[in-house]
Parts: sequence; structure tokens; C-alpha cells
Amino acid sequence: MASSDKPAHPIPTSESQTAGTPMTAGQHMLDKGAQMMQSLKPVNQMKQHVCTFALYSHDMTRQIETHHYITRINQDFLQCAVYDSDDSNAHLIGIEYIVSDRIFEALSPEEQKMWHSHAYEIKSGMWVSPRVPEMIQKPELDNIAKSYGKFWCTWQVDRGDRLPVGAPALMMSPQGDSMGMVRAELLQKRDDKYNISSDALKQSRVEIEEPEWLNPNADYWKQSPGKGFALDVETTEMKLRAPFP
Repeated sequence: MASSDKPAHPIPTSESQTAGTPMTAGQHMLDKGAQMMQSLKPVNQMKQHVCTFALYSHDMTRQIETHHYITRINQDFLQCAVYDSDDSNAHLIGIEYIVSDRIFEALSPEEQKMWHSHAYEIKSGMWVSPRVPEMIQKPELDNIAKSYGKFWCTWQVDRGDRLPVGAPALMMSPQGDSMGMVRAELLQKRDDKYNISSDALKQSRVEIEEPEWLNPNADYWKQSPGKGFALDVETTEMKLRAPFP
């Protein structure tokens, strides 16, 4: 069965990074026409772009740069489409849901184990909104520092997958502990791209308040060293009768 912890089988492809043939002129025209006639309301609600990093829960030596395109549903809940870059041909690699500490505390302990905290990610300067001045970001950074996220990666492009194959993988956020620290060269590559300094951002965010208490059920690997989560897809009996309301 498919597992988030097993390499994918090779996929026959063209030389393109993604399996498939190039788009035709007719397909481009069709897409342009549809774009003119449709509202695309859910997509147009994405108001923020954030660049940060994530680590695989089952193998934290695998670290990736991520680009979150964020829709804020309300003050306590955000939903993010996660891409592997901010280029026009970026791959949609997963989704992350972000909730306030108030909502997180209402979740069951078992559910909380699948979530990660954001305080270190914000305070360390890893979470950035490219080209947005820090002064403008400040109120949002204050909010996110006290939030928790659940991130499912559905396309493991870092291992060379040319299609989203296998089971989704649960992702964790960067932390100050050794296993959770993002590699220096990965961070420097991102900083060079946007002409920023994570170290300078870290200094400028000293006054951002951290949560008074981080729930120990989050960042599960920190409380259970050497333990992470991997999904296995198993065959099961289908339910043939729907229950009555």
C-alpha cells in the first residue's frame, strides 16, 4: 500500500519537471476565455504570500522551502495553498490550516499531536512576506506567533516526484532544537533570492510576544524524541448503508 514514508516508483515522463506534454495553443485560448468569464472567487480571496520552511514529520532531515498563499477566513482561522516556489509554473504541493491558540486548545489531545507551533518560525525570521515592509507585517506576525498549523504535503517534489503520488505526508515547522533547525545553506538561498537577512529580521522581532504557554501536544517530535508520523493507505471494507440522520 502507499505510504508517505516510502519512495515513489519512477514515472515515465518527458524532459519537463512535471509528467505530461506541453500545453497547446488551443488549450491556452480556452483557459484565457474561461478566465474572462469566471469569477474564481475562492482563489481571489488569497491576499498574502509567505515564504518559510517545513520539515517532514517522518524524516526531519528532509527540509523544503515553501510558499504559502493565504486566505484568512476569520481572525482565528486561515487556509493556505502551499507551493514549492513563487514562479508561474510552481507546483501545488499541499495545504496548511492555521488556527489561533484559542481554537487549538479546544482540539482533542490526539488531534493536537498533528499540529505544530509557529512562535519560533516567526521570532527567528524564517517566516517572511516577500517585499512587504516589516512595519506592515507586524500585526500579522503578532497573531501568527501565537498560532498553530497543520500542514499536509501531497506532492514530494524534493525527492524528484513528477506527479503527486503516494500518501500525503505530515509536515512540521522549524524549531530551535537541533533536529528542527533549518540548514544554513537552505536559509541563505532564500535570503539571497529576496535580498533579505533572516538574522536582521530576528533582531527586529525581539519584541514580538511569544505565547505564555506552548501546548506540549504540538510539535509532537519534541516531546517524543525519534517519533514522527507517517501515513499508510490500507484496503478497508466499504460501508454499503448510510446511517439515518
